[in-house]
Amino acid sequence: DEAVERIVTKIFEFVDNRQDAIFNRDVHHEAARKIATQSAVLLKNDGVLPLNKEAKIAFIGAFAKSPRFQGGGSSHINTYKVSSALEAVSNVTSVSYAQGYELDVDQINEELVQEAIQVAKSSEVAVIFAGLPDFFESEGYDRTHMQLPNCQNELIKEVVKVQPNTVVVLHNGSPVEMPWIHDVKGVLEMYLAGQAVGLATIDLLFGRVNPSGKLAETFPLKLSDNPSYLNYQVVDDLIHYREGIFVGYRYYDKKEMNVLFPFGYGLSYTTFEYHDLVLSRKEMLDTDELVVSLKITNTGAVAGKEVVQLYVSDLTHLTIRPIKELKDFVKVELQAGETKEVQMTLDKRAFAWYNETISDWYVGTGEYEILIGKSSREIVLKDVIKVQSTVKLPFKV
Repeated sequence: DEAVERIVTKIFEFVDNRQDAIFNRDVHHEAARKIATQSAVLLKNDGVLPLNKEAKIAFIGAFAKSPRFQGGGSSHINTYKVSSALEAVSNVTSVSYAQGYELDVDQINEELVQEAIQVAKSSEVAVIFAGLPDFFESEGYDRTHMQLPNCQNELIKEVVKVQPNTVVVLHNGSPVEMPWIHDVKGVLEMYLAGQAVGLATIDLLFGRVNPSGKLAETFPLKLSDNPSYLNYQVVDDLIHYREGIFVGYRYYDKKEMNVLFPFGYGLSYTTFEYHDLVLSRKEMLDTDELVVSLKITNTGAVAGKEVVQLYVSDLTHLTIRPIKELKDFVKVELQAGETKEVQMTLDKRAFAWYNETISDWYVGTGEYEILIGKSSREIVLKDVIKVQSTVKLPFKV
């Protein structure tokens, strides 16, 4: 009866509060476009981006025409419409196009490769649309490697031989190795960007929107660098997560390992300067709150957004912990030359670890470093706060 009453109550609440809604698919498509532009991450830019619409541009790769915009398996949805980059660019400028590779098989098609080489050679800049097809990543199985299809890697390798101004746009749901990273001038990570992926990609490539996404994961150099590499196999129907708390950037930092791109990383078409870090107090109880403020200035020539990241490093050495952990972040929009103040508030949980002896979160007495970064590997401001614990741990013999 109690269970039924809860269900009926929710039904009554719905009926009593029901409002007429407008279901506008075109409005939703524009929302998807905006979300995709805000989420994409500019990984590399040696002055080739944003593109000049007056330049002679080549789009290369089957994903330019048929983008991979969603995951595999049960994540598949029926979309209202899907925009491709090749379709969207027609509203900006004209480009030449070459397919470059086939989507349904990982085999090098020499005819397609040669066509792509000729198109790239006769252009001023080549944009290669690459990524992982459905049969390379999906639910229900693990990837056995982090490589792009060989046909795509070979295509990129051949194109950069004839076209030094090459940009790679990636459509993938997870990190990939990039053996060509030092040969291309730009890399734009779109991930699986949804039904408006084409419009969003063109907005970013031509600078109509300034890239502002940051990586929510680390791109390791190779699969064997991953902390789970030694323990991923299922044995006797069991799998052991022996990496403990050292996953992602916490592992790579602790091991002092080089990575391809660190957690929190992302470039912009403008530049930002962080300054004037201020802590609201120098000492606090674990029951108090700490307000962290700083200023950020857009020192470039165009408007942009930056994600300010706050990490905390435990200097007490009372237990085994990561070098630092992300505790807060704020995305700030700044016009060229504009300065804004950013504030973030930290409470007990920002300094605590789970202590099994008391079955609760616990803050050890001692010093903690407040780190402000553009990424997990680029810390630009820091200060120290002393925290006093109000919890007495039980004494055990």
